[in-house]
Amino acid sequence: MILDLEDAVADADKVMARQHVAAWLVERAVTVRINASDTPWFDDDIAVVGATSARVIVPKVQSAAQAASVVERLPGNPIVVLLETAAGIVNAAAICATPGVSGVAFGSVDLGAELGVDPADRVAMSYARAAVVMATAAAQLPAPLDGVCLELHDAATISDEARYAAAMGFGGKLCIHPRQIASVNAAFSPSDDEVAWARRVVAVGDITGAAKLDGKLIDRPVVARARRILDRVDSVS
Repeated sequence: MILDLEDAVADADKVMARQHVAAWLVERAVTVRINASDTPWFDDDIAVVGATSARVIVPKVQSAAQAASVVERLPGNPIVVLLETAAGIVNAAAICATPGVSGVAFGSVDLGAELGVDPADRVAMSYARAAVVMATAAAQLPAPLDGVCLELHDAATISDEARYAAAMGFGGKLCIHPRQIASVNAAFSPSDDEVAWARRVVAVGDITGAAKLDGKLIDRPVVARARRILDRVDSVS
């Protein structure tokens, strides 16, 4: 669950929202999205979350120096950088490699606004998504979270977007309403066929060279992918 102090809160309500978040954090461990570093609310947000061990989502991170500055100010908090600007995408590799960054998320809506394109346009967003996935993997961080789906009621659209993100290499998807959760979780869970295939691959045993299964070549990278699928199953069982 993410408590939002940024875009979901009107300027006039920022102080009240921060007070509510501070009260919530006294008893609960949740994630908080703070305001960006170039806003007048940033320092006060930092003070509130820094007094806790809450995971912090930092929006509109555009450089490694900016990420490092937040990490320095929040040494006891897991830091998730939100890459949602053109500069953030261009600098994704350096940002993700910043010591102290523990996770990455992609912000398609803000990026779409900056580029003047529909954030749901997969062609327009394909480079940015690939850049985020590659940068995260290169930094050996957990697979990133994809941006939100703005559709609240159409489960088919939500599922389709989530399946696409999973195919691109994302490990999950940000949700903006509880009714999206089931569709997203289902899309990111390995199918029965994938699990069955992974179990057959692993059952072959240690592979030092190459082998054949179901008429296809399998070698160490194939086994590694199979083990990752089974790890995903174990993580939710």
